Amino acid sequence: MISKIDKNSVRKARHDRTRFYIKGTSERPRLNVYRSLNNIYAQIIDDEVGHTLASASTLDKEIKDQLEGKSKKEAANMVGELIGNRAKEKGISKIVFDRGGYLYTGRVKEVAEGARKAGLDF
Repeated sequence: MISKIDKNSVRKARHDRTRFYIKGTSERPRLNVYRSLNNIYAQIIDDEVGHTLASASTLDKEIKDQLEGKSKKEAANMVGELIGNRAKEKGISKIVFDRGGYLYTGRVKEVAEGARKAGLDF
């Protein structure tokens, strides 16, 4: 019998390998991206303390109304801009990007581009 590869467990293993090298500090916190089938989530995390400094997702009230009729990529770009603006409000300008084990394409790339458009440097 052929067993099907669990893509999420492969992604988690890839994420664990990269997290060994990617650390968020108070000077350069980590921008983490999580992608579900329908939504996308982004967090800015200070790993030294273990605190989430800012977060944004497609479920936020600020952008949920604007997402009507938009594609998932456009929604991801809006989430990137929102997390970038929230980071700027907290005085964060430089970050480390953590793609969460996902390939840097599609919605993950759009979050990164939206955050760059908002002024984050990574």
